[in-house]
Amino acid sequence: MRHNGEYLAPRICGLVGNLIGIAVLLVFGGPAALAAGATAKAAPTGVAVQVTAEMKGAGIVSSGVTLPPIPPVTGNRKNPVASWGKPLPWPIVIADRRNNRLIEVTPDKRIVWEFPSPDLVLYRGNEDVNFSEDGKQLAVSEEDNYDVHIVDYEKKAITWTYGTPDHKGSAPGFLNYPDDAHLLPDGNFLTADIRNHRVLIIDPRTSKIVTQWGTAGKRNHNPPHELAAPNGATPLANGDVLISEIGGSWITRITRDSKVLWSVQAPRVNYPSDAFPTVDGKHVIVADFWKPGRVVIFDPATRKVLWDYFVKEGEGMLDHPSLARELPDTGDIIVADDLRERVIVIDRQTKKIIWQYGMTDVKGHKPGYLNYPDGFDIDMFRDWKAAQAGR
Repeated sequence: MRHNGEYLAPRICGLVGNLIGIAVLLVFGGPAALAAGATAKAAPTGVAVQVTAEMKGAGIVSSGVTLPPIPPVTGNRKNPVASWGKPLPWPIVIADRRNNRLIEVTPDKRIVWEFPSPDLVLYRGNEDVNFSEDGKQLAVSEEDNYDVHIVDYEKKAITWTYGTPDHKGSAPGFLNYPDDAHLLPDGNFLTADIRNHRVLIIDPRTSKIVTQWGTAGKRNHNPPHELAAPNGATPLANGDVLISEIGGSWITRITRDSKVLWSVQAPRVNYPSDAFPTVDGKHVIVADFWKPGRVVIFDPATRKVLWDYFVKEGEGMLDHPSLARELPDTGDIIVADDLRERVIVIDRQTKKIIWQYGMTDVKGHKPGYLNYPDGFDIDMFRDWKAAQAGR
């Protein structure tokens, strides 16, 4: 999904990084996580990759804000806590990639929760984040750290890792530029392993792959057997999965038992990024990771474009947007506008930006700033509005 994400030059990393990774896994994931497949010990069968200054980003940073107590979970996606209304109905957790942190901001732009990297070997470059079904865990992917994580929201701790930091591969315990991360209702972990051309469902209890679509080393569009650089895998309400492929701009709907229901090329899109269903489940919304970028909502049955946002220049132009979703309650569109350092809400009718977090084209980590925001999810689980009013 990111940086034309299939190509990154390798080099040999030092043994010290591997030892630090093992130590961090023991501290943050516990012995069980390491034994279950956090996979630092498997490094010799992987290929070490170059760790560049860009991949480290701003390092370990924090907003410096004193955070409020976390309110209890009282809502869910079907029955969310009370909406804040326009312009943003609920707070959002942002994967602030080059700040190496997760950060939650409310519709009135207060920072209420933050998870800075505990260590840049194990945790660096978080690029997609999604809540579990119960709102208590976060699934996180890290493309150029070659791993995925589960983060306990309340404890602010990494509880599980799959993949070996700074090492790529397709053998068990290895990934190659993993994108997208979702915890499924059954507890399994869904991710798109871009450069291995496969989508995986992994059981965190055993760290075993329980489902694989695509074949490592084969970059072709022939789902479910072969995929062309899949960069998105989004679970639907009934258990089906939407897969987006960079090669050919394909979007495919597949069942958990590997039956392809449909597969179509996204219209007007050069580089599809993380296709999502619309709120009613009938249509598809997808960001075009391009410059100028765009957002398209289309009917997969007809490929008819139902809504399109495309601005060629100026403040409204998107620069490599990586994720777009339709907001429940308002129907407006929320977008991660990666290379303009912002997350924005676009009014569905006027196509004007009506909410923004992050300073346009300016990197930073202090309140009001982001550094390559690459993903987000909506916190419908906690009533932060009531919690703030009660303080």
